[in-house]
Amino acid sequence: MTAPMPAFFIPHGGGPCFFMDDPAGTWTSMEAFLRSLPERLPAKPKAILLISGHWETDGFQFTGAAQPSLIYDYYGFPPHTYELRYDAPGDPALAERATGLLRAAGLKAGVDPQRGLDHGVFVPLKVAFPDADIPVVEMSVAQGLDPALHVAAGRALASLAADGVLILGSGMSFHNMRGYGDSRFTDPSIAFDQWLTDAVEQPGPARAEALAQWAEAPAGRLSHPREEHLLPLMVAAGVSEAAGEKVYGEQVMRTAISGFRFDT
Repeated sequence: MTAPMPAFFIPHGGGPCFFMDDPAGTWTSMEAFLRSLPERLPAKPKAILLISGHWETDGFQFTGAAQPSLIYDYYGFPPHTYELRYDAPGDPALAERATGLLRAAGLKAGVDPQRGLDHGVFVPLKVAFPDADIPVVEMSVAQGLDPALHVAAGRALASLAADGVLILGSGMSFHNMRGYGDSRFTDPSIAFDQWLTDAVEQPGPARAEALAQWAEAPAGRLSHPREEHLLPLMVAAGVSEAAGEKVYGEQVMRTAISGFRFDT
């Protein structure tokens, strides 16, 4: 029998950070968390559906290539980071099924047969599932950046998790590029992180209501001047009606960063 999968919101770090020299150990704990993902699962996933904050479309889109390419959408990093490989197969049938589920829920959705996997996908997956032997489909966030819409998308996709598909939201719980490394952002990031954790730990309906108001949270807009890196959390949260759980947290570059689990 297929084991139902939990959904997760995971941090994907900064560019190809896990594949560069890191003498200060900035990314050590985050990398360890990502490496721990397989042991947190009840079984090997049939496939991975990953929502990336680095792909915005009109409505929701899914990658439909049988063998997706990689998009090196980071800039100014060492040459070897543009030679990274992650040759996981795609899953066109899963992309079509996910599209159908969203359309049945009244949401705009489609399949992009040409789109590759951006670094919000292949960088964390290369850490967590280095064998690249699990089919991967990337999902976009929808233009307009409506949190309730993304929770609704997760709710529509919940049957995939029940069928053994691992749904991952890939972003950052704090994403203000001016704030990284600046001690003036430490306390505000902690305040937002505490609010976000409290919201996630509520059951589904109350959580959805709280997350829809994230911009009014303490230091909400300071933590996310633009929310594309937070919206993958909304999709992952929508997959489950159970209370969520914080499963990773630390300060990275003087800002609070967290990861969350949603049992199905």
